[in-house]
Amino acid sequence: MAATNWLQRAANAVRAFRDSDHPGISLARDILWVVAVVGGIALLLYLFAGTWPAVVTIESESMVPHMNVGDLVFVVDENRFGGLVTWAEGQMIGYSSFGDYGDVIVYRPNGADSVHPIIHRAMIYLDTEGVIESGLGAYYDEPHGGYITKGDNNPYTDQPNLMISGIGVIEPVKEEWVVGKALAAVPLIGYLPLHLPEFAAVVILIIIIHDLILARREEKEV
Repeated sequence: MAATNWLQRAANAVRAFRDSDHPGISLARDILWVVAVVGGIALLLYLFAGTWPAVVTIESESMVPHMNVGDLVFVVDENRFGGLVTWAEGQMIGYSSFGDYGDVIVYRPNGADSVHPIIHRAMIYLDTEGVIESGLGAYYDEPHGGYITKGDNNPYTDQPNLMISGIGVIEPVKEEWVVGKALAAVPLIGYLPLHLPEFAAVVILIIIIHDLILARREEKEV
């Protein structure tokens, strides 16, 4: 009986929230609707891609001309739609993506979550630790195996030529550091995630103005 009463009170509260004409409640309903739509889209993207984030924004020119600043890139699990193919493997089997051989991957540098993931092409895969020649004409001992990556617009591979503050020299990318592989890119749309706070503020402002206009119209009709 107590459970039934609780359900009835909850249903009444939801009904009152849904049917209320109070401006504050109306605004809350609109914001919840926006959140529900965004959350639903995010869930569908995750189910399709099998990884998260399912979209990333290009923020540098390291992949020009195949990816440009502001492009929105859809990312899927590295084994979705076929296994991950490196540049070296792509040359042998004739597989290419985004204007060159092999797959473009999104990875967390040295496995760190404190910096943005990097989106570069997977060039080769080192099975074990070894020695690799850098673009600076020197040789470095790599601590473990993994993917050697490179931006299409960069003269040298990331390993061991790229260093990130607080992370150090970028190591070969372990499989568990790979977020996914790039599937497709949409030009310019990526500027939206880069300015998400501003966009959210504009949407909320439009909702408030819309509700105020409706409230004034209803007052005039009364």
